[in-house]
Amino acid sequence: MGAVMIIDDDEDDQFLLQEAFKNLGYQNELIFFSNGQKAFDFLCQTEMLPFLILSDMNMPQINGFELKEKIRQNSSVKVRCIPLLFFSTAVSGPLLSDAYHDCAQGVFIKGKSLCDMETTISVIMEYWGRCIHAHD
Repeated sequence: MGAVMIIDDDEDDQFLLQEAFKNLGYQNELIFFSNGQKAFDFLCQTEMLPFLILSDMNMPQINGFELKEKIRQNSSVKVRCIPLLFFSTAVSGPLLSDAYHDCAQGVFIKGKSLCDMETTISVIMEYWGRCIHAHD
């Protein structure tokens, strides 16, 4: 499994995600970005094929939805078929509807504790680890 890109402007959430991956024993490199524009620029400038992208929905500059659209419009990034999952503190009905209308591959709540975060990360990594990817 390749690197996991994590796009979140909250440093506390970044720390919790880092701890969850470490506690669960995942060896994936974690690459953090504070906004969608930085993540998109990285994707355009690298040949790396990340295992998946975990993106907060609400961020400055480019939010998760806008990032997903930029990826969809860029043929050199789109062809890599990198799973992009939304990971948010809270999701309202309209936001959830927008996510799935925009063909989200998953929407997850971060959780209130490290234990919650670990459970969610474990489910995500197990599912996507077993999923056949277009580049396999």
